[in-house]
Amino acid sequence: MNKRPRILFLYTEIANYFLACVKELNKTADIAIVRWAVNKEAPFSFEFHPEWQVFERNQFVSKELISFSEEFKPDIIVCSGWIDEGYNAVAKHWKDKIPTVISVDNHYTGSIRQQVGRLISKFKLHNRFSHVWVPGDPQEIFARKLGFNEDQILRGFYSADVDHFKAIYSSTHPQKKKKFPRRFLYVGRYVDFKGVNELWTAFINANEKLTKEKRWELWCVGTGDLWEEKIEYEKIKHFGFVQPKELEAILKNTGVFVLPSRKEPWGVVVHEMACAGMPLLCSDKVGAASAFLSDGKNGFYFKSGDKDSLEQAMLKIMQISDKDLTHMGEESHSKGIKQNPKEWSETILSLL
Repeated sequence: MNKRPRILFLYTEIANYFLACVKELNKTADIAIVRWAVNKEAPFSFEFHPEWQVFERNQFVSKELISFSEEFKPDIIVCSGWIDEGYNAVAKHWKDKIPTVISVDNHYTGSIRQQVGRLISKFKLHNRFSHVWVPGDPQEIFARKLGFNEDQILRGFYSADVDHFKAIYSSTHPQKKKKFPRRFLYVGRYVDFKGVNELWTAFINANEKLTKEKRWELWCVGTGDLWEEKIEYEKIKHFGFVQPKELEAILKNTGVFVLPSRKEPWGVVVHEMACAGMPLLCSDKVGAASAFLSDGKNGFYFKSGDKDSLEQAMLKIMQISDKDLTHMGEESHSKGIKQNPKEWSETILSLL
C-alpha cells in the first residue's frame, strides 16, 4: 500500500473555510498545521479533527520550526504569504527537495512596494518557493509579475465551505421564493477600509427616498475599531460578532449581501453568500467578485469609497421584484458551487 502524503501548512490566521478544505484533503493526506494566534477582532472558535497535528506559532523559534518539519517529513509545504521569517526559513530548507508553495492574494497595483518586491523576488521568493497559489485572476497577474511561470502557478487558493452553504440554500430557498426578505446583509469587520461608514450612510439615503412601506433593513454582523462609532438608525441592526453556527439564522432572514470594501484582495465571504443564494452588491475592489458576480445578472458593482455609487446600486436592488431577486439568488448559487474544497484538495495533490 502506498503511504499517505503528508502536507504541512504554515499559516497566519486560519478560518473555518480553510478547515473545510483541510477536512477534504485529510481524506487522502496526513495534515500538520502551524498557525498564528486568533485575531481579537474575529475570535472564531475552531474544531480540529483529532488526526490533525495543530500547533501555535509561538511554540516555536525558527530553528525549532525547521526541526519540527524534519520530524514531520512533509511531501508538500504550503505557506500563507511571506510575512513570517520563520516560515520562510522552513520553506528555504525544503526548497528543491519537495514542492514548497506560497499563497499570494494581493492584486497587482504597480505600487513602489510591489516594484521593489519584483526586484528582490529572486532572493526572497524563488529561493524558497517552487510554486505560488492564488485565489483568482487578479492575483495571477501579480504572480506573473513576481516571475512565476504558468506551470508554477496554482489557482483556487480560497474556497468556501460549499456543502455547508449549499445546505443553507436548500433550507432557505423555498421560503425566499414565497416571500423574499427585503433586508441587506453585511458580514465583516467594523474597520475603515471595509467601507462601513459609506455603507450606513448610503443605505440611509437610499431608504429615505422610498415610501415607508417599501423601505428595507440592513443587518450588520461583525465588530472592530469602529464599533463604538457605528451609526444607529431604525432600519439598521447591529449584531456584533457571531460564530458561524449563529450566522445561519441571520442568512435565513436576509436577502442581499453587500460588501463595500475599499480594499479586499479576495473576500471568501462573497463565495459563501453566493453559495447561500444571495444576490450580491460588491465594490470594484472586491477580488472575489471577479469569480462570483456578473453585473446585472446576480447583482451589481459600485465604485469603492463612493457613497453615491453605492446608494444607486442599493436603490436598483430595492426596486427589483421579489421574483427577480429570487432568480438573481439562484444565479449566485449556481456560480458559487462550481468552486469547492474537493477542487482545492485536488489542486494541491496534483503537485505530487
